[in-house]
Amino acid sequence: MEDKKITSTIRLRMSAKDSHYGGNLVDGAHMVHLFGDVATELLIKMDGDEGLFCAYDNVEFLAPIFAGDYIEAYGEITKVGNTSRTMKFEARKVIVSRTDINASAADFLEEPILVAKATGTCVMPKASKRI
Repeated sequence: MEDKKITSTIRLRMSAKDSHYGGNLVDGAHMVHLFGDVATELLIKMDGDEGLFCAYDNVEFLAPIFAGDYIEAYGEITKVGNTSRTMKFEARKVIVSRTDINASAADFLEEPILVAKATGTCVMPKASKRI
């Protein structure tokens, strides 16, 4: 890997379809799904292929997420092996739904809230590497 850091960021709104529990609470597994999408983009940027996600070393859920919240999922490659790629991920709430005011009210957060973080390892099979 060159000296430049390879990163990926995606932002999306959690919808009512994403809520799994009472009170429109979104399950933490949804953040793991977002981390997988970020990992795929990182591998495509680095190797020109989606590669394979092998394992999460650690996943922490730090704050609740609700339908209507906007989540920004970020990842970066922290270590490159022969075929392995170690990554770290963070998910932050950047807009919070304000249903206490009215059905469509929301606040942009000056200071995003860290809702989840993780580390994991992906593999890029040598036969699949294009870059």
